[in-house]
Formats: sequence, C-alpha cells, structure tokens
Amino acid sequence: MIKVGVVGGTGYTGVELLRLLAAHPAVKLTAITSRSEAGLRVDDMFPSLRGRVDLRFVTPQEAALESCDVVFFATPNGIAMQQAAALVAAGVRIIDLAADFRLRDPAEWEQWYKIPHAAPELLAEAVYGLAEVNREQIKTARVLANPGCYPTAVQLGFLPLVEAGVITLDHLIADAKSGVSGAGKKAEVGNLYSEVTDSFKAYGVAGHRHLPEIRQGLARIAGGKAVGLTFVPHLTPMIRGIHATLYARLSREVDLQELFETRYQNEYFVDVLPAGRVPETRSVRASNMCRIAVCRPQGDDTVVVLAVIDNLVKGAAGQAVQNMNIMFGEEETLGLTALPVSP
Repeated sequence: MIKVGVVGGTGYTGVELLRLLAAHPAVKLTAITSRSEAGLRVDDMFPSLRGRVDLRFVTPQEAALESCDVVFFATPNGIAMQQAAALVAAGVRIIDLAADFRLRDPAEWEQWYKIPHAAPELLAEAVYGLAEVNREQIKTARVLANPGCYPTAVQLGFLPLVEAGVITLDHLIADAKSGVSGAGKKAEVGNLYSEVTDSFKAYGVAGHRHLPEIRQGLARIAGGKAVGLTFVPHLTPMIRGIHATLYARLSREVDLQELFETRYQNEYFVDVLPAGRVPETRSVRASNMCRIAVCRPQGDDTVVVLAVIDNLVKGAAGQAVQNMNIMFGEEETLGLTALPVSP
C-alpha cells in the first residue's frame, strides 16, 4: 500500500483529493493536516466521507509526514516550497497541487507570485505532471508539480497542433471559462451566489498567473521555440468545469480530426469527439476526463479547438492521483475510472 499524507485537506481541491484517495485500492491515508481544524474528525467537516475516512485533522507537526511514501500539498501557493526539501531528504515524494514548482525560473516565479522562491534548488529537478507529455519523467520524480486547471485544458487542446508543427506559434489565443470552485474555498464578495449567478465576466485580462505556465509548457512541446499566447480567463455561474476555446493559424494542410485522434488514441483520459460534435462541461463533471473537439470554420486557415475538463479533478486532484499512480508503478487509471455524473 502507498502511505499517503495530505497537507491542507479542507479546501475544495483537498476534499476532492480525499474523495479519490479514500476509494483508491492501493492507498492508505495516514495523515491529513489542517492548522485551523486540528482535532476535528474529517467526516464531521465532510459528511460525504463518512465510513471511508476515519481520521482527524492534525497539525503539520503532529502528522509525521516523513513516514509517508508520498505527500500531497493541497495548499495555497507558497506552502509546499517551505516543507519540500526536508521531506525529500527523508525519502518522501512530493506532489504539489499549487504552483510552487510549476515555473522553472525562480525570478519569473517571484514576478508572478510576489514572494521569493523558498526552494529554488528543487525547481531544476521538479517534473511537470502533464502525463500526456511527461509520462516517463513522472515515473522517477521526487518533486512533482501538478498542472493548473486552465493550463491542463489549454495545453491538451493545443498539444497535437504544436507537436506536429502545423500551426504558427506567434499568436495563439486561449479564451477560457471556469466555474466558481476554481477560485477556492474562501469568503470573497466576488464569489458570493448573488454576485456570480446570472452574470459572466473576464478577469486577469492584463496577465493571469497561469499564462507563464501555459507558455512554458507549449514552448517545451515546441522544442524550445518561443510561443506567443493571449490568454483570457472568465468566471461563469457554475460550480465545476473548465471550457477552453482555442484559436490558432494553420501553417500547412493537415487532416485535423485524424491528427487529434491519432495523438490521443492511447490516452485513456483524453476523448476526441467525432467531427461535428462539441464538448460540454457537464460531460466531464466529477471525472478525470478531458473531452476535445477540433474544427476548421468555413474551411479557412484558422483552427478552433474546444477542450473541457472538471477543474477539481483532471484540473487538480484527479490528475494528481493519476501522477501518483505513474510514480508508484500502479495502473495509471487506478481509482480514476468512475464515469462523469449527470445531471
């Protein structure tokens, strides 16, 4: 059994991670930390876990995380990098669901996150956990940076086009929408029901923290070539879901449907829809699936890709468990094959 610790188990991503780990046949949950809720039974906070998680929240000092095989950090940005070095030195593998190890350049990280990086020595070895690209590196990773929700949808959507070299890279556009749970479990006026319902807005237009992560990932896929990307996220009045509408200009003729179907034919968690179909966020709700459609409107040189994921699963906790499976030699789909829920 894989002995698992979870740091930060009280947020939306944290409870989604606990839901998946509690049902995972190869996992033994040993510690779930929360400074504010230490001593409280986990199933008192989350009744959905009754009968499956028989633990109490503990402080990080009480958790004995160094005895775990892997520790997930479902914490705000800036927490994992404070504890990672000591855990890695103790032989514990790290999966960070926040952004601490996603960017390779510590100066760029500080520019976007406004604090110095506490473990720059680990950035060089951290593996970016987009399995559809980095599966082999993930197998031996000691520190794994779980991708963000928007970056997952955007990169999976652009991946076949960039990898095949069939689009120009100077002006890609990602127009993406997220449900409110993407903002996390915190009390803010902008996230209130009466503020979000019956409304729709863009945010982070001048620059969003996921922009450098997406650019870095696409540049890596492109063999180091610079990528010009305009990324505009939007908040939609739904709880779960990411919908990314992606635009690129073709540089040569290609059968787009065949390109996408061939690239993802062996990827269990990526579903390329038949030509003429479009994906809906509800078709992936509570699942680790990404559904993609590709089209060429009016037959001109613009390609449009539509990609949908559940931001809390494939965009966070589910992808983290997928990466854990790879790291520990388990079947990649283990514990993640539940069908989406509908309605």
